[in-house]
Amino acid sequence: MWIIASLIGAYLLGSIPFSLIIGKRVKGIDLREHGSGNLGSTNVYRILGPGWGGLCLFLDIAKGALAVILVTVVVATYPEGQDLPLHLNKNIYRIIAAVVGILGHSFSPFASFKGGKGIATTFGAFLVLQPYGILIAFGAFLSVFFATRIVSLGSLSAAAIFPWATVFFEVRSPKPFSLTLIIFSFALSGIIIWRHRANIKRLREGTEQPINRPKDELEEAKAAADLTIREIAGDDPEQQ
Repeated sequence: MWIIASLIGAYLLGSIPFSLIIGKRVKGIDLREHGSGNLGSTNVYRILGPGWGGLCLFLDIAKGALAVILVTVVVATYPEGQDLPLHLNKNIYRIIAAVVGILGHSFSPFASFKGGKGIATTFGAFLVLQPYGILIAFGAFLSVFFATRIVSLGSLSAAAIFPWATVFFEVRSPKPFSLTLIIFSFALSGIIIWRHRANIKRLREGTEQPINRPKDELEEAKAAADLTIREIAGDDPEQQ
C-alpha cells in the first residue's frame, strides 16, 4: 500500500509545472502561449531570461530526483527477502518511479495534461538511478550546446549517447547489472528523440533557433538602444 502511495506521490512530484508557475508569478503569462509553447526551462529562458530559466531547470531536475528518492526510501523499509507487491524487486520500483515522474512532467494534470519534453526531469531521475551514465550524456549535451548554442541538438546528442553510457557503466559495475535499467534507458532515449521530432524537422530545414551568446545579446541590446536614440532624435537613417 505504501509503495503505491509513494508512486502516486512520485507522479504528483513530477507533474508540478514549475515553468507554468514561474511564468504566471513573474510576468503573469501562460508560457504555453508564448515562445515555443513548451513547458520547459528552455522556453522560460527565452521568455523570462537566464535567471528564471536556470531556476526552472534546477527545480525540474530536483523533482525527477526526488520522485525516485521517495520510492527508494519506501522500498528500503521492506526487509530483504520479503515479497514486494506484484513480486517485483526494489530496483524495478525505482525505475517505475522514474517513469511516473517523467510522465507527470510531460502530462501534468495541473497543466491540462500538457508539459515539457522531460529532459531535465529524466536527468534528475537518472542522477539517482545511474549517475555515471547520465553525467556522460550531460557532458555530450554541454559539448554540443556550447558549440552550436542549439538546445534541442544538445538534447538529441545526449539522448543518443545516454543508453550506451548506461550499458557501459552497468556492465562494468561490481554489482549485478540491471537489464531492466538498460532496456528502460534505450526506450527512454527513443521517446525523447520522438518528442523532438518537430525540432528535428527544423534542424533539417535550418530553421531551429539557437540561444544567443551573451555577447550577441549585448550587441543586440546596444543596437536596439542606438536605434531608439536615433528615433527620438529624429535621425532615422531609413528616412534620409
